[in-house]
Amino acid sequence: MSVRIVALVGSARAGSHNRQLAEAAAKLAPEGVGVHLQEGLAQVPFYNEDLDVEVGVPEHAAALRESVAHADALLLFVPEYNGTMSAVLKNAIDWLSRPFGAGALAGKPVAVIGASGGQYGGVWAHEDARKAVKAAGGTVMEDIAFSVADSLNRFAETHPLDDREVAAELVSVVGRLGQAAQRPADGTTAAL
Repeated sequence: MSVRIVALVGSARAGSHNRQLAEAAAKLAPEGVGVHLQEGLAQVPFYNEDLDVEVGVPEHAAALRESVAHADALLLFVPEYNGTMSAVLKNAIDWLSRPFGAGALAGKPVAVIGASGGQYGGVWAHEDARKAVKAAGGTVMEDIAFSVADSLNRFAETHPLDDREVAAELVSVVGRLGQAAQRPADGTTAAL
């Protein structure tokens, strides 16, 4: 059984440390688990019920929903902007929350991690992302909390993939999320 984890990166910046973390997670994923970075989040229009019609959902929003619908789990890489998550990520969660009660996030395990230039690693933004994911119907992995503080200095000359501590933590996060994705609804562990 292969587990498909979709990674949503909350920063559209080319040199984003959260994007680098997501790339590292994809490379470090254990056998049987694939981490797929969702592209195009910055092109998804702001959520508007007038756009969310049965025929004619905007292309990038439809692609996001389709990708997440076929995922076993989600891994959110959350930067902190002004003490909360980015608009890009919040918008993606909004699109994934619809139709209410049956959106693409419904029932899927979701882990929230990320990096920030601040001293706390974006924990406020991570909490806001967890809250939004829960409201959207996702199952937040509360026991997974990984925040890289002072990323501007930590990754100034080192890619997250080459930071042994960060790489080890990413392996753990992806492995645990992969295991959660394999559990049936009753909470027992599925046979591999």
